[in-house]
Amino acid sequence: MSEVTFPEGFLWGGALAANQSEGSYLAGGKGLTTVDMIPHGAHRMPVKLGQEKRFELRSDEYYPSHDAIDFYRRYKDDIALMAEMGFTVFRTSIAWSRIYPQGDELTPNAEGIAFYRSLFEECQKYGITPLVTLCHFDVPMHLVTEYGSWRNRKMIEFFSRYARTCFEEFNGLVKYWLTFNEINILLHSPFSGAGLVFEPGENPEQVKYQAAHHELVASALVTKIAHEINPENQVGCMLAGGNFYPWSCKPEDVWAALEKDRENLFFIDVQARGAYPSYAARVFREKGVEIAMEAEDAATLRHTVDFVSFSYYASRCASAEMNEQNSSAANVVKSLTNPHVKRSDWGWGIDPLGLRITMNMMYDRYQKPLFLVENGLGAHDKINADGEINDDYRISYLKEHIQAMGEAIADGIPLIGYTTWGCIDLVAASTGEMSKRYGFVYVDRDDKGNGSLERIRKKSFWWYKQVIASNGRNLEAL
Repeated sequence: MSEVTFPEGFLWGGALAANQSEGSYLAGGKGLTTVDMIPHGAHRMPVKLGQEKRFELRSDEYYPSHDAIDFYRRYKDDIALMAEMGFTVFRTSIAWSRIYPQGDELTPNAEGIAFYRSLFEECQKYGITPLVTLCHFDVPMHLVTEYGSWRNRKMIEFFSRYARTCFEEFNGLVKYWLTFNEINILLHSPFSGAGLVFEPGENPEQVKYQAAHHELVASALVTKIAHEINPENQVGCMLAGGNFYPWSCKPEDVWAALEKDRENLFFIDVQARGAYPSYAARVFREKGVEIAMEAEDAATLRHTVDFVSFSYYASRCASAEMNEQNSSAANVVKSLTNPHVKRSDWGWGIDPLGLRITMNMMYDRYQKPLFLVENGLGAHDKINADGEINDDYRISYLKEHIQAMGEAIADGIPLIGYTTWGCIDLVAASTGEMSKRYGFVYVDRDDKGNGSLERIRKKSFWWYKQVIASNGRNLEAL
């Protein structure tokens, strides 16, 4: 393996999402969002998947997003911790319903704007560049109940108004923007991904792909708006990344993996290339899907993103014989369990070389700069008797993935930066657990919402500080 070398000005940092960290779910005029309706426990997955309609809160359930880790009130202290590590970039999201509580208002909520302006100014104080996601798995609930969320074309207007407000209000404070977080996840987790709930007798594929079309048009339109408001703005799409390996060299398995990759990349193909891919017509035909498009949509879609951002946690495996029984339940994106890689506490494959493979594939396909905006290890962390948290397993995971990232850069791939997921422990999107921890900073909170919310630096905190200070040259464990 060659010596890892990162370019000057490479952005190092970490990532949070509003709905998994802020809490204060009705403070400052904020409205209810889809994620506020998703409970912890047995009903979580049916609600996330749009199989169980949940339009009202229940008194007998615990909703992790309502308090989360209290970033809404503690953001200045938390950003100070990021600055202590040396962050030069911090990825977060704006909660749509803090800016437009109902989602369809004509006038934004001044308290929400003031909160995010203060947050971004706090980043600026420490020389930290914000990377901001406009829609990170949170749609205002009013837009779900009144309009059916993204199945309705009116959402393009509502989202564009919201995005324009953000671009204007935070102009000069934010340069890097992402439109939709992991846009491909709406195929696998429709309610949490896009606020979709299915009615009896309708074709779910029709609903999902029509909703995706509306998101794709909205994404292209707000990319155009961002560039008009400030030509310095850089707008990216965001993919839940990770290549599919064929289970074997049997041609049917190779084809199955290619099809799964295409399914995963479908929407990014549109956002990065400006048109639907050639294989789309057959996909729609075989799924019984007919996309309703307006005459101007083709021209709008040509406003492509400036860079392609993505998450990478694990690679995946596919075969022609893949089904619900033999695929892993560890994630909403189904995969066969790869016997050649280790697995995390939650069954996710640990495959650093897969990151290099994924990056090479994506750059070959899109020829646009990449930005790795989520990567990390969800694990059980224990506080020792001396109060220390020795998360060497996390250091090992991150070291191997940073090395793979460096190899991809040596392959000639332009990479803007790297933000590890959950830099401070937060609520896990997949399970709603606090015990699935990713951070460099431990948060005293358990899966039922108990705890002081005290922040404790883990061993990985000091290790990552060393990595950033050396621009990725010093990856040795402390």
